[in-house]
Amino acid sequence: MTAGGRVTEDLSWLDLINKESVVLTKSQLARRHIQKMILSGEIRPGDRLTTREVSQALGISETPCREAVNSLAAEGWLEVQSHVGAVVQGLRIDQIKEISALRGLICELAIELNASRYDADFLGRLDENIERSFAALEINDFGTFGALNYQFHKMLCDGPGSPYSYRILENMLGLMSSRRHGIPAYRERLEEAIQEHCQIRDRLKSGDFEGAARIARQHELNTGKFLIRKMAELEEAKAGTSP
Repeated sequence: MTAGGRVTEDLSWLDLINKESVVLTKSQLARRHIQKMILSGEIRPGDRLTTREVSQALGISETPCREAVNSLAAEGWLEVQSHVGAVVQGLRIDQIKEISALRGLICELAIELNASRYDADFLGRLDENIERSFAALEINDFGTFGALNYQFHKMLCDGPGSPYSYRILENMLGLMSSRRHGIPAYRERLEEAIQEHCQIRDRLKSGDFEGAARIARQHELNTGKFLIRKMAELEEAKAGTSP
């Protein structure tokens, strides 16, 4: 943990959330590899990425790597430029506002559509997720915390009533990662986030699905606002050190 409540972000959560995936296609493997490079800060907005680099790193042919690049370009992670290749895309503040609003609306809708499936078994699994999240935060295991955080949202949206909401949420994985924008994770936001998870869980337990949906929407907006604030602080710091 660093000064000011900042923490070092562990990207192992990208593997943890896919534990159930026993077999990955070569294209999926390449896609995950590229995402981890971006989220870890190994490659940053404006950097060029070639399919040859990916294929050599993974020991696979360039064809599945090209498929991975094209799929990530379609989702805004990369931009494929003529005579240049794939270039890592960053996000502007206005885009983060849009993404956080969209994520909020998706989670809100999914909760409303899946109200009937939030039974005792489901709520028990939410309890377990939250308990494990508190335990991970207590020992500064931020990799596991990140995995559990994503799993929480996945559980809310992964229901028979919201298959398209779930797909859209999956496609947004990592778009609001602070590390992607050169910003370290901050413990204060992690602590706020888990409390907001508790509020959502408690509303579901009481049968107040509308209230749970409303909190879930605000939860996503809060994350977006926090990231925007930290991005603005980073830009101010850069401007203050410029000659």
